[in-house]
Amino acid sequence: MNCINCSQTVNTKFCGHCGQPVQVKRVDAHYILHEIQHILHFEKGILFTVKELLIRPGQNIRTFITENRSRLVKPVIFIIVSSLIYTVISHFFHIEEGYVEFTEVKKTSIGLIFDWVQGHYGYANILMGVCISLWLKLFFKKYNYNFFEVLILLCFVMGIGMLIISVFAVAEGLIKISFMKVSGMIGAAYSTWAIAQFFNGKKAANYLKAIIAYSLGMLTFGLFLVLLGILIDLLMKH
Repeated sequence: MNCINCSQTVNTKFCGHCGQPVQVKRVDAHYILHEIQHILHFEKGILFTVKELLIRPGQNIRTFITENRSRLVKPVIFIIVSSLIYTVISHFFHIEEGYVEFTEVKKTSIGLIFDWVQGHYGYANILMGVCISLWLKLFFKKYNYNFFEVLILLCFVMGIGMLIISVFAVAEGLIKISFMKVSGMIGAAYSTWAIAQFFNGKKAANYLKAIIAYSLGMLTFGLFLVLLGILIDLLMKH
């Protein structure tokens, strides 16, 4: 018979050309449980990735970029899942504090953009990571990592940052004590440490450059959103 995916001739249970199984298993409860286990299992799963990034972020991210990309969860998936976890927790406990708080009497494009950010942290974090990556590339240009490799670093680092905020959001929701400012400081401290470890954790100057680049990246992201909103309003008036 021929493979239903690539039309190559198949004589076994799997296509030797693309790996597609000859007979696809039916979606049932067992399939769903298997998929959940596949995402959460220790090796190459979310839990394993979180553990490795908390203990040895620099080493593990360098290894992912240069040697082995099968041990950790893919960076874009990781930051989206991490951000989704925070979003669900925030909505469940009705925690209004987030990355951005923006209120206005009359709704403008700027307000709508910031509302979108608060509702879509996964995509917003990737865009923020782009801004931060530009500054990191400038501050750490002698290390010869290209822009996209630095962006992968930010996806992993910001993903852990979202999980740190999520833990404190759960604590705040349960005991009704505000922890969000504390979580923000801890997240920033982790990001600074992880970025410096990635480039060279033995140089004290790298920690200073990391926090400056991270802060400038966040500021750049915020300014970009404001300018984009102003531009949209101007175009709509005309």
